[in-house]
Amino acid sequence: MVTLSTIKEARERIRGAIVATPFVHSEKFSHQTGSSIFLKLENLQMTGAFKERGALNKILLLSDEERRRGVIAASAGNHAQAVAYHATKRGIKAQICMPLTTPLVKVSATRGYGAEVILAGANYDEACEEAVRRSKKDGLTFIHPFDDEAVIAGQGTLGLEMLEQHGDLDAVVIPIGGGGLIAGVACAVKETNPKIKVIGVQSSRIASMKAAVENHKIVTLPASKTIADGIAVRSAGTITFPLVEKYVDEIVTVDEEEIASAILQLLEKEKLLAEGAGAAATAALLNGKTSNHGKKLGVLVSAGNIDVSLLSLIIRRGLVKDGRLVRLRIHLPDRPGALQELAGVIATQKANIVETMYDRAYYGVVLGDAAIDITMETRGPEHVADLTAALDAAGYTFERVQ
Repeated sequence: MVTLSTIKEARERIRGAIVATPFVHSEKFSHQTGSSIFLKLENLQMTGAFKERGALNKILLLSDEERRRGVIAASAGNHAQAVAYHATKRGIKAQICMPLTTPLVKVSATRGYGAEVILAGANYDEACEEAVRRSKKDGLTFIHPFDDEAVIAGQGTLGLEMLEQHGDLDAVVIPIGGGGLIAGVACAVKETNPKIKVIGVQSSRIASMKAAVENHKIVTLPASKTIADGIAVRSAGTITFPLVEKYVDEIVTVDEEEIASAILQLLEKEKLLAEGAGAAATAALLNGKTSNHGKKLGVLVSAGNIDVSLLSLIIRRGLVKDGRLVRLRIHLPDRPGALQELAGVIATQKANIVETMYDRAYYGVVLGDAAIDITMETRGPEHVADLTAALDAAGYTFERVQ
């Protein structure tokens, strides 16, 4: 059973082996949202995510026989690294089953921490099935990423730490996958101060906990891809769900563009690297998904393990979401000098052309005309509005290309 007492015991158990991460005021986000925003930086843990808390608490509770046989886990990445790091550090053999789609940076890091990595299944659920099968076959202790009381209690230490650092919070905003993190944090927070609101955030593509709460029972959603792969869990946990129903005040969702924009803003404005799941809570805040204007909010940046190739795509997507990268398909007469004239209009608006695609035969243009796709860097939505107004005034026909 997960209680405030078991969470406090977990805190004493893992103390000294887990980083007490900064809980810093964000002046920029506070000004942007009209609230007092504090960012809890769990992306600064040794393995880059909060998962170490729960994994270590579980490992420290193993019997001598369980330690001798070894452990196994299933994870999209962060739980894998946490188990690998803390098990290996204590001389315990660890196997990790990861989906075939797991980012290379997480696979390499997990192996680097000393675990044997088995790539199996198209998603977390299939990888978990393989881990359970191997656990039974080889007598390994299965360490569940979220639906385990010891793991939940370990994650709950984060809630205690947040209250110790800033005890006068009005609300905490926490990402949700299977619910282990928010179940532990919510229990710690609500049992300490029931007046503090607990707000959960899920990807709109796979909001399994929100669906469970709305239906008053656990439901299994279809698999779906999201840049927030760390919280892409198809069904809530049997242990976590009742705790979420009891303690969590509200669950909201964020879409892919909102998550991408949050990653970009954390990187650009706060100099913080967050993965998709790690930026979900920030995305909810920046997009007005929570009704706590003017309040003091603790927002969790839960993880920062992101593949650099994916990061470049996310940055581009975030720029598009923010209106700082725009692509227009512009129709113009197919004659000498037409492109130069168009470039002149764009230049007067100080937009920077970064890419063009020019073809007479496509885009459904009439004979004698041409169309060109131009991708431009801008200062934001107002600049785009000025640019399109100038093009319209110059007589160009155009449409925005997403």
